[in-house]
Amino acid sequence: MTERKTSSTNYRNQSFLEEKCSLNELLDLVSKRWFSDVLFCIEEGNNRFKLIKDDLKYISDTILSDRLKLLEKYSLINRLDFDEIPPKVEYSLTEKGEELSELLGKMCSFSDTLMGEMVARR
Repeated sequence: MTERKTSSTNYRNQSFLEEKCSLNELLDLVSKRWFSDVLFCIEEGNNRFKLIKDDLKYISDTILSDRLKLLEKYSLINRLDFDEIPPKVEYSLTEKGEELSELLGKMCSFSDTLMGEMVARR
């Protein structure tokens, strides 16, 4: 994925917010499209690229690859490469990944409740 220009207002604003509180950086990370879905997919046992791709049928290979790299970069998943032909890779959640998945699950429940109440008020 392309990075933001460092001279852009958007970049400066995000940098300021991340320096102010690390939660802003985490929120930016987890708000990336497909990020939480890939995390949840791995938690559910879909530990291979094709299994994740099959479960998230509309995700592109490029985005899935990028999200897996991000999850690995932040130590949220482990990547296990097997010395086989054809190549075989499996993913699993780290303790941090399990903790984040639990927190995001709670946020999903909260969101369902909050959005349900919003719909009921309309």
